[in-house]
Amino acid sequence: MRVETFCGGDFQTNGYYLPESGVLIDAPQDIYLWLTEQSRNVSELWLTHGHFDHILDAARIVQHFGCPVRAHSADFPMLDGRVDWRAFGLNIDVPALQDVSTLSDGDTLTAGGSSARVLHVPGHSPGSICFYFFKEELLFCGDVLFARGVGRWDLPGGDGSTLFRKIREKILCLPASTVILPGHGPSSTIRQELTTNPYLRESYNPIV
Repeated sequence: MRVETFCGGDFQTNGYYLPESGVLIDAPQDIYLWLTEQSRNVSELWLTHGHFDHILDAARIVQHFGCPVRAHSADFPMLDGRVDWRAFGLNIDVPALQDVSTLSDGDTLTAGGSSARVLHVPGHSPGSICFYFFKEELLFCGDVLFARGVGRWDLPGGDGSTLFRKIREKILCLPASTVILPGHGPSSTIRQELTTNPYLRESYNPIV
């Protein structure tokens, strides 16, 4: 399965495009221009979570391509305009999304000839989800897990204890060869994070 990576916006946020199916995973700032300049078509938009840097171009993409958008319902308040990011000191307006389809833990999605399982991994945000392509051993993990890092848990709805527990329950049990494609920074593997990620050491306890 081919994966094309876009990185943009003030927070250098990754978006992933699967050209064989037209599925787009997350919609950071300026990915709309990247897609249209290459005459790409978006068949579906899957959101790993509702934080502004991952959804800034989402409404524009949905309007232009007429594609369905899917996310976990726990993050709907961030998607439909109920959360005002200016209240958190951010001088930014995020266009609201409507008619978002609900994804739940254990759901199966298809992208061309490939299948992905939805993993609900809250803690970074209430509705953080990962997309695990089990045949390809690819994990699109949003801001849950990074190369040598984990997602922050000090934003509204974040919870450090939940984040670490769910990482252990849902991600670290996957095959060690699984490639992780995070919302920021370079790719890695579960094996590499188990051996090099300081946040995954048993002695590490998050302060919450």
